[in-house]
Amino acid sequence: MKNLGFVIILAGLVLTIFSVVTVFTREKVVDLGKVEITRDKPHNLNISPFIGVAVMGVGGVIVFMSRKKG
Repeated sequence: MKNLGFVIILAGLVLTIFSVVTVFTREKVVDLGKVEITRDKPHNLNISPFIGVAVMGVGGVIVFMSRKKG
């Protein structure tokens, strides 16, 4: 259980540091029979740093509770 807490803390840290994730989708621009032109369109997903801090807090609680038991 302690290892799970540390993994969750690490995931929260990554969420806090990388608050913007860019995802690319492919869209068709021109379609002329056998000729097809596509382009990659970027989309930004913004994640609040407070979510990462909250996830780290949950991981800290898990680590604290596992120390208390064992």
